[in-house]
Amino acid sequence: MADVMTTAKNKAQEMGNSAGQAASNMADSAKNAASHVAEQAKETAQKAGSYLEGRAEDATSSIAGGLKAAGEAVRQNMPHEGRIGQATSAVANTLSGTGDYLEREGLEGIGRDLTNMIKNNPIPALMIGIGLGFLLARASSSRN
Repeated sequence: MADVMTTAKNKAQEMGNSAGQAASNMADSAKNAASHVAEQAKETAQKAGSYLEGRAEDATSSIAGGLKAAGEAVRQNMPHEGRIGQATSAVANTLSGTGDYLEREGLEGIGRDLTNMIKNNPIPALMIGIGLGFLLARASSSRN
């Protein structure tokens, strides 16, 4: 009788150990699967970010080319004499210069320059931000 009890006890321990090992294996498998999914998500996010960055740079280049073309069109089609000629020349130069700046600096350069401007002029930047916020609030409240 004691033999039967000992054998049953040993069998129960073996089954418990087997169940514990199986649970541990399942936990490891789940952990590996979750890690794989997280890695795939990270790679997908990086690819999407690279794609969007490229598209933004392409758009910036297109805008720069458009501004330069607009500057040339103004320069060729508008009067060249007198005050109107001076104003036309200034507008054309500004458009061309802005196009050159966009081509040279891109979005990253614009962000860097904007950050430096805000750091160097915090009070005026704050006032501009407040003013823009006020205008946006007025524009959105008049629609309601």
